[in-house]
Amino acid sequence: MIYPDRTLAGRALATHLEDLRAAHPLLLGLPRGGVPVAAAVRDVIGGDLDILLVRKLGVPWQPELAMGAIGEDGVRVLNPDVLSHTGINQREFAQIEDAERAELERRRAVWRGDAKPIPLDGRTVVIVDDGMATGATVVVACRVARLHQPSRIVVAVPVSSAEALRRVAAEADQVVCPLVPDSLGGVGTAYEDFHQLEDAEVTTLLT
Repeated sequence: MIYPDRTLAGRALATHLEDLRAAHPLLLGLPRGGVPVAAAVRDVIGGDLDILLVRKLGVPWQPELAMGAIGEDGVRVLNPDVLSHTGINQREFAQIEDAERAELERRRAVWRGDAKPIPLDGRTVVIVDDGMATGATVVVACRVARLHQPSRIVVAVPVSSAEALRRVAAEADQVVCPLVPDSLGGVGTAYEDFHQLEDAEVTTLLT
């Protein structure tokens, strides 16, 4: 199964989330790619839409492969299996993390400004991305969300590796994913259109 684009992937994903409609969920898209997916899910099942800011710490020569990830509130998760094969030393890792932390703060200024995020406490929160390869970014997102005491955390993605599903299942109350290929070379392989979203596209979806 190949998704034409993120919006249609979100609509397909929403058919597996109909049971959440009555809970008036809070859909949290992980920018950038998770936001159009989350917006499409919200259009089908209702609820509120917001973002949760996280950044992948990608291997320099293979950025899609996560050595770990960082999120708001200072949360960080490492991927030891990937780190052990990279040969990246602590100084190089710190430089990558500093750069990603700066980008996270830039995105906060662009998409939030002085506005406060929608409160998570007591809500059914659905964390949405366009897919999971290692799951590191979504693990961070779950941990950031958990700090704000939602009643339930659901992770919903259109495609995932089996490894990422197992990893994220330990962090979320429920994981929903309709497509788990035997081998996932990268999330983009599940999409015909997997273009890099611009900041303005995310802004438009959020407004």
